[in-house]
Amino acid sequence: MKISEKWLREWVKLDATTEEIEHQLIMSGTELDGVDPVASAFSNVVVGQIKSIEQHPDADRLHVCQVDVADDKLLQIVTNASVKVDQKVPVAKIGAKLPEPDGKIFKIKKSKLRGVLSEGMFCGAETLGMGEAGEGLLALPSDAVLGADLRELLELDDVVLDLDSTPNRADLLSVIGVARELGVIMQAPVKEIAFETVDISIEDTFPVKISADDLCQRYAGRIIRDVNTQAETPQWMVEKLRRSDIRSLSPVVDITNYVMLELGQPMHGFDFDKLEGSIEVRKAKEGEKLTLLDGKEATLRTDTLVIADEKKALALAGIMGGVDSAVSETTRHIYLESAYFVPEKIMGKARSYGLHTDSSHRFERGVSPDLQIKAMQRATQLIIELCGGKAGEIIDISTNSKLQTRHTIAFERRSIQRHLGIEVRDSRVEDIMTRLGCTLESTPTGWDITPPIFRFDLATQEDIVEEIARIYGYDKIPSRLRPLVPLIVPKQETQVEEDTLHHLLVNRGYREAITYSFVPPEMETMLNPSDQKIKLANPISEELSTMRSTLWSGLLPVIEKNLKRQQNRVRLFETGLSFINTNDGMLQRKKMAGAITGSLYPESWDKSSKLVDFYDIKGDVEALLAESNATHYYFTTVEHPALHPGQSAEIISYDEMGNKVVIGYLGALHPSIEKKLGLNQTVFLFELDIDRVRQKKLPNYSSLSPYPSIRRDIALVIDEKISFNEIAILLEKTGIEQLIDYTLFDVYIGAGIAKGQKSLALGLIFQDFSRTLEEQDISCYIETIMNVLKMKIGASLRQ
Repeated sequence: MKISEKWLREWVKLDATTEEIEHQLIMSGTELDGVDPVASAFSNVVVGQIKSIEQHPDADRLHVCQVDVADDKLLQIVTNASVKVDQKVPVAKIGAKLPEPDGKIFKIKKSKLRGVLSEGMFCGAETLGMGEAGEGLLALPSDAVLGADLRELLELDDVVLDLDSTPNRADLLSVIGVARELGVIMQAPVKEIAFETVDISIEDTFPVKISADDLCQRYAGRIIRDVNTQAETPQWMVEKLRRSDIRSLSPVVDITNYVMLELGQPMHGFDFDKLEGSIEVRKAKEGEKLTLLDGKEATLRTDTLVIADEKKALALAGIMGGVDSAVSETTRHIYLESAYFVPEKIMGKARSYGLHTDSSHRFERGVSPDLQIKAMQRATQLIIELCGGKAGEIIDISTNSKLQTRHTIAFERRSIQRHLGIEVRDSRVEDIMTRLGCTLESTPTGWDITPPIFRFDLATQEDIVEEIARIYGYDKIPSRLRPLVPLIVPKQETQVEEDTLHHLLVNRGYREAITYSFVPPEMETMLNPSDQKIKLANPISEELSTMRSTLWSGLLPVIEKNLKRQQNRVRLFETGLSFINTNDGMLQRKKMAGAITGSLYPESWDKSSKLVDFYDIKGDVEALLAESNATHYYFTTVEHPALHPGQSAEIISYDEMGNKVVIGYLGALHPSIEKKLGLNQTVFLFELDIDRVRQKKLPNYSSLSPYPSIRRDIALVIDEKISFNEIAILLEKTGIEQLIDYTLFDVYIGAGIAKGQKSLALGLIFQDFSRTLEEQDISCYIETIMNVLKMKIGASLRQ
């Protein structure tokens, strides 16, 4: 927002230079994009009036003007500008200095144009540094005094502060807001401009109904009759608007813009004669049309708030009015509106229609809900003062009884020391809070603070601390290290460090990858089609619109990219979060995943170019599991949508209660996915639940038995689909403490074995710590084991 320094000084009494104001605003956290003069450093430019105009004798486009500048004689000036008799214009007299864009100074001298003497020059807005090219001569008010110095007349010894306030400081989008801010920072008195409330002189009112009370919670309107819309906007108002980058259009529009800049409340005026029945604040009908003030027709949606009468939409609420009900030169009666729209609900609506206006900028950030009547009174006073008219009663509709209520913050004085590391006197805290507009009530530990209605950003104790730091001065807070109390956290022996796992994989030829947690939805569907996807409400792009349920969603595109760049041997791993939808909400699990493809070893003269296979990646996973001293884990066959049906495994273990625990998965990428990704070589993957891998079993001392061990070999006949892992799990569950070890030493399929079956030869080792086992003990154990295997998997002894 751009604000004139002189305008600010009307509101706050400052004994400070422009540079000091600039410094204080920046140090308090308000970004200042620039400080620019309102006009160039010209001199000897005065008000003149054209008395006569004659055609130049030798040039069709030049005119010879006689100009009165309150000197002893009229000045003769030759110009190509479009002018008329009695027009008041800026005149650069002989000796005037006009800065040029390149920094040079152009001095006005007597000269002849096509043989005719010219004793000065008319000045346009661009020449004086007060506008853009093509705006013509600078317009001057009809009551400007002839010969008056233009700098003094227009008070051009002024600068414009270009403020860029943060989105949470909507109160800084007005002159009064910035004045309050400077008053607090510089401990200066703030004086609001006094104006008299206009008396109600007509009984006319216009019914108002708020249908969309979730979007609009306050609406005020009044009728003003017999308004002269062709009146001239005074120069002081035109200049203040210009310095805030707003062009003067017509008196009613200028006044509503002026009040918006002054108080921060956007307003709008309708041609009352074009309204039908009543005003209704409602949601638009699907496909409803509205031609806006910029001449463009908008096709409205049902999520858009509009101001309407009984027949049609009149304006996009909080954004822009419609051209059909706009105030024009023929308007005699106006309907003035002022409203409060819920910022969260109106946010983004203007952009969705390709618009961004001063009104939408303010309403999206939050307009104070106590401003509507004050702004209405101020605008009415200016309209009647400048354009005449008779005002009716204000109709004020509010749908939220707590709209102007702020919650009290219990603030403890010790929080200042805790957060800022400094002590601030109670009197200074109270002065800061009072100047901010807060109400305070002392308590034994601090204060109960109620923020002003216009400070939406003050809601917690930390917000108050931040305000104290801003106003007290960040530069006054000493830079020193806070006292360090060393916190020694002992490492848990039962936890494997992540770095240990990372280094293990790096030593085995892997490289760490870091990918987005956001992945393409198509990739998630390929790898995990059954799970419900977690879609982002506001994604960076459509390609990154889904939360990953597996780290493979990020690793596979990296593999694909490397292979397309002739990097045929790739070994990658990643550690990160995966996200899964459950009945209890979103579940986050930390995973470690890896992917390998290509040759087993780097290209070398002394090694063959053997390609990696299932057992290579299985060896890497076993090495990770070995770090946790895990001995009782098993690889079982599994069907996984992302893995090859014949080359996939589930890694499982059992907890102390005997419940199955899934540690992870590994295998070859499914051929259909491989084809979709355009991969021309097999990729092998693994993914582990890292928290379960990191659970380390500490080694325990156990004494050696003094008694001999006994080995018994048995040959089992089982279904060929049953793996040794399933037998191992059953052996662990038999509860025979004397079974200290077992091993598989032969697998046989062939003669003597029925089709669909196989023979496994197991070596079982028994030992007791209290006695020597006898043959009958071993026979009993074998019988128990065979009963369990027969019941669970239908195993029998090979004859």
